[in-house]
Amino acid sequence: MLDRSMPSRDTRPSLSFMIRTRIVNADGANAGRLYDIAVSTGAEAGRVAGIVVKSRAGLGWVSATEMTGQPDGTLRLSAGARLEPLRGDESFVLLRQDLLDRQIIDVHGRKVVRVNDVDLQWFGKAGSPLDLRVAEVEVGLRGAARRLLLDLMPQSAISAIAARISARVIPWEFVDLIEADPARRVKLKLSSERLAQLHPSDLAGILEDLAPAEREAIFATLDEGVAADALEEVDPALQKSLIESLGPERTASIVEEMNPEAAADMLNELADEYSESILNKMDEHERHEVEELLEFREDSAAGRMTTDYVQVAYSGNVAEAIQALREFEGAPETVTEIYLVDGEAAERGPAALRPDGPSPGTAPTLAGAASRKPVLKGVVPLARLLLAQPETRLAMLADRRFASVSKDAHQRVVADLFDRYNLRALPVVDSLGGLIGVVEADHVIAFLRDAR
Repeated sequence: MLDRSMPSRDTRPSLSFMIRTRIVNADGANAGRLYDIAVSTGAEAGRVAGIVVKSRAGLGWVSATEMTGQPDGTLRLSAGARLEPLRGDESFVLLRQDLLDRQIIDVHGRKVVRVNDVDLQWFGKAGSPLDLRVAEVEVGLRGAARRLLLDLMPQSAISAIAARISARVIPWEFVDLIEADPARRVKLKLSSERLAQLHPSDLAGILEDLAPAEREAIFATLDEGVAADALEEVDPALQKSLIESLGPERTASIVEEMNPEAAADMLNELADEYSESILNKMDEHERHEVEELLEFREDSAAGRMTTDYVQVAYSGNVAEAIQALREFEGAPETVTEIYLVDGEAAERGPAALRPDGPSPGTAPTLAGAASRKPVLKGVVPLARLLLAQPETRLAMLADRRFASVSKDAHQRVVADLFDRYNLRALPVVDSLGGLIGVVEADHVIAFLRDAR
């Protein structure tokens, strides 16, 4: 006869060993077998809230406060305790139903793994109300072997074999559940706070590893800013799948948080009608930025640029530039230099640009018709700005010679400029010398990666 008793209290019992543990009434009569373990979420996350018991009448639920662990390994119901029917709307995680063999997110290891077993830990004294908590989740061979051998040999023999297998476990605090059912996600109040702490590329990798239903479920719970960062890291096909699962209104909120050039690239991959419906839901300012970029060829400098950059008047000082940096709403880590523009010069005419587009040089020579964009007059590296006194004129800090590129220049020309001059960013100008955007190094890296 197989040993189905619960392990002694001086060990960490596993879920696989606890399943089918005998449950007795207060008078010692048989009441059924342990079928599942319910674990709290929220502030009490990881604490066993109760036990699901399988009896002749079916499945019933009893609170952990209504039962005690016994020296012989059984669980005893307290006097007056009753098995309540499961309604299906309880706000807890069922370890067997919701966790075993399921994919979970290991937010510490930044990957998707499959659960093979769950290790619990005893607290409190024998005879006191049941105080069990989830210690860790088994995702390696040890947990799988334990379950496979369960019906073939006694638990003591299984434990001896499992002890010789290297453990692969995830502490409970690093586990994020994946719940595809929207109603159940709300019920369990699963939080995406830990996912928000991951690097966008790690989060993108997790999304790529998930099955479509789980992927869409996780993505739907993310804050707009976190979702935008992750969306920029996944491949176009997955971008399309994710945003089509959300609908135009929710997608518009996410697109507003994306870098304009990334948003334009993504919308270009969608059907015109769906892309237009997203744009119509966006805030006017963000929509205008994206629509401007949609007008440019994807393989041009303008098609690779971002409109998130910091520009300051050429006549300004360091204090004004610092204030502009503080008011910058884009990603601060992308700022490597600020751009000095001259609005008055822009009214006097176009820049004389070389026909091959770009060339390092002084600010463009002007003559002719007017431009709507302020003319680019200089570039100030961020490090130089931060070391200067607040009253220092920006013109004194500007590079006398700087590279810029025509908006129509091919992306290969842009890549050559980055390589030739070891650039971190490259301003893009229109035919009148007006600053319209900036190509950043990661945009060039993306082009070179796609070209391989």
